[in-house]
Amino acid sequence: MIDRDRLGRLRAAEEETFATKHPRSAELAAEAGHSLLAGVPMPWMTRWAGAFPVFVDDARGARFTDVDGHEYVDLCLGDTGAMTGHALPAVADALAERAQHGFTTMLPSSDAAWVGDELARRFGLQSWQFAMSATDANRFVLRFARFLTGRPKICVMDWCYHGTVDETLAVLDGDRVVPRPGALGPQVDVAVTTRVVPFNDVAALDKALSYGDVAAVLMEPALTNIGIVLPEEGYLDEVREVTRRHDVLLVIDETHTLCAGPGGATRAWGLDPDMLVVGKPIGGGVPVAAYGMSEAVAARIEPAMKAHEIDVAGVGGTLTGSALALAAARAALGNALREEDFAVAIPLATRWTEGVARVIEEYGLPWHVQQLGCRAEYWFCPPPRDGAAAAAAVDDELEGFMHLWALNRDILLTPFHNMALFSPQHTEADVDRHTEVFRGAVEALLGG
Repeated sequence: MIDRDRLGRLRAAEEETFATKHPRSAELAAEAGHSLLAGVPMPWMTRWAGAFPVFVDDARGARFTDVDGHEYVDLCLGDTGAMTGHALPAVADALAERAQHGFTTMLPSSDAAWVGDELARRFGLQSWQFAMSATDANRFVLRFARFLTGRPKICVMDWCYHGTVDETLAVLDGDRVVPRPGALGPQVDVAVTTRVVPFNDVAALDKALSYGDVAAVLMEPALTNIGIVLPEEGYLDEVREVTRRHDVLLVIDETHTLCAGPGGATRAWGLDPDMLVVGKPIGGGVPVAAYGMSEAVAARIEPAMKAHEIDVAGVGGTLTGSALALAAARAALGNALREEDFAVAIPLATRWTEGVARVIEEYGLPWHVQQLGCRAEYWFCPPPRDGAAAAAAVDDELEGFMHLWALNRDILLTPFHNMALFSPQHTEADVDRHTEVFRGAVEALLGG
């Protein structure tokens, strides 16, 4: 239904508007190119809509202001890193207080046990450890899983994303396991380390585990980084049954699905994992992650944790579990991401979903909008059942236009897909403004 020539002209016009509105960001981007590879501190920052990234001057609550003075409704929130809202006062105060007493000593701080107890209360897993990122946490639990089972492989969902863990950057090409497109320099053939199955396909999972060489299934309870792909009725219960039958550890990665509620999808949907990973949201913007495990798993691991060689076990990091990170986590978990916060944020995501759905229906578009807790996004296709279908539906040209159209009207969507994330600091007016902007984009695409 989309005229591609028209789309190209609209995109060009939006690119010109973007450059005109952001001269100072353009200057800073040019300066950054002198010393930063690709002109950015992290490679994926090149993928924002526009010829260069917007440089931020100030971010508070659900808004930020760029160096050119434009204020935005932030529907990205650091892709969950700022799910609490930016500059949460309790976190800022905790960091200022901690700064007076030192950030890291390689010794425990009084906040560590509080955070562990709170995570246990939320997720129902008794024993916890910390990491600098969910990538590290996933890497650590996979090491533990191979150690406990004596099995060499892991199993992941096709087109999953669990950070930069080498074993998880794998997809299916027919029946073959191959590196995910874009994965640079895999250290080994991923077919040696990993089995890959489609999401929502229990039979494929059963077959993959039947070989007896899989230590753990690492999965999100709903796919998120290829777009939101929800589990079908009964699927997660069947996953638990299959993993138990094959004596395979089930690891749930809640880094993004924490949007489902205070205890993520694990608590909201009554899941029973052996191990669980949660990442960036729990630090209120400060790098921190955690991984928990059942009492049974903890009892099997604890002797190794107390062994003389544990410092070279491939699990740890000098700054992991620092007083800084745990002060931030205690402040964030104690003052945000609570029942009362999700009671505000989730209805806002519902309002956003309904607004986008009305426009899609009104214009008869074959698009779809999906919600998961306080997270929602739209697709340029019917709802996909698995990651491969989601990947096949990606339309970079159309997505780039929609993002740039919104950005030029002071709304930031999450890059790489059409996602909006809500915090208690957002308002219904913010949601309705997005619906208005979304409608305008659709009208422009369809010629009025």
